[in-house]
Parts: sequence; C-alpha cells; structure tokens
Amino acid sequence: MRRSPVSLFQYLKSRGFCSSRPNNGDEKLVTAVLFERLPVVLPKINPAIYAFEEFSLRWNNLFRRKFPDEVLSRSEARGKGDYQIEYTPAPRITEADKTNDRKSLQRALDSRLYLLLYGSTYGAPDGKPEWHFPEKVYENEETLRKCAEAALNSVVGDLSDTYFVGNAPMAHMVVQPKEETPDVSPFKRFFFKSQVLGRDEYTVGKCEDYVWVTKDELIEYLPEHTELLEKMIIHIR
Repeated sequence: MRRSPVSLFQYLKSRGFCSSRPNNGDEKLVTAVLFERLPVVLPKINPAIYAFEEFSLRWNNLFRRKFPDEVLSRSEARGKGDYQIEYTPAPRITEADKTNDRKSLQRALDSRLYLLLYGSTYGAPDGKPEWHFPEKVYENEETLRKCAEAALNSVVGDLSDTYFVGNAPMAHMVVQPKEETPDVSPFKRFFFKSQVLGRDEYTVGKCEDYVWVTKDELIEYLPEHTELLEKMIIHIR
C-alpha cells in the first residue's frame, strides 16, 4: 500500500527541525532535485568477471551432461525459419561522446547522467552564478516533495516524462553563510531524486548554461560538495 505524502509541518516536526510552520522570520528551506537519466546500455563487463565467466563456460562444456544425438539435432533445428532477422547492436560510442557534448542525453550511455544548471542559486554572493541542481526555496507548498516538483517543473517544464523516487528527501545539508554573504542566515537544502522516463532530449531553461554529467564528472563541477555527493550516490553504478 502506497504511503501518502506527509505534510511539511509533520515531517519537520518529526525530525526535530522546527516546532511550528515556517514564517518569514524562520530558517529558510530549499529543495534540490537530482534529475538523472538511467543507463541506456549495459556497462562493459569487468575484465576479471569476463575471465571468470569464460572459464565457467569452458568448465561446464567440459563436464556437461551428454545428450543423445537425436535430442541435440532437434534443439539445433529449433528457431530456424524465415522469421529470423539479423541483429546488429547499436554503437556504444555516440557522436555526443566523440565531441564531448555535455548538453546531450545521447552520451555516456552505460552510465547515469545528472542535470546541473549554471546560474543564480539561493545563498550565492551577489547573485553570482554557480553550478547547482534544480532548486526552489520553500514558500507555501503542502510538502517538500511538491516544492521539489515545482523546482524541476520551472526548469524542464512538463513533468509527465519524469518519475520522482519517493515522497521523502534522499539527503539534506545545512548550508552556512559565506563570508561574502553575511546577511544570509544558515539554511537547509533537501535533496530529492527524479528520473527521466522515455525521453532523449529536454529543453532546459531558467539558467545561463546546463550540462548532463556522470557521477564522476559531478565532482568536477561541485568539488566543495564531494563528501555529500559520495554519500548520496556512492551506491550507484
């Protein structure tokens, strides 16, 4: 039975973040979305695993059960006919890989890709553009999940081809003000995960630039958040 989303007030109260609904004088809450595209093709097999599977195949063929010739001839005859077609696998390396086009979803097909935006973000000094995930400051949404949906909707538009994984955040962090922004109070940023469904292109807006990057490439853009990113996606291959 699917759980219904809890209200933002109930969630925060249960976690000890606040005892009343947020108001203009309380700590700011921000939701961010890790919008990911799942792998399109299977990753390459590790050489050690490939060697073991090849050894297992040879070992099984060497000691496999012997069947009568009439049984083998029947099995070899199965599947033959005019309906058979030649199968040609799609290339693993695309044009986007060759040109390192990080705005394309048609790259790194055997890896997960994450959407990063370059532009103004909450807490940045003097509105200085930074690389960040799609995000939104909580205002009057019923739940944090609703706030996260609004954040992603403002960037990619229609969410009919997206899937939010769960109603609760996958992680959160407390952001301390920087020296350049002494007037900004500490705030909490909650991270949600959403996935691409059946699309290979999005019109990304509300930013100066954007990229679709792999897990390893994320660190290049957000080196100051390496520890948090590893905790959130370390289990992802």
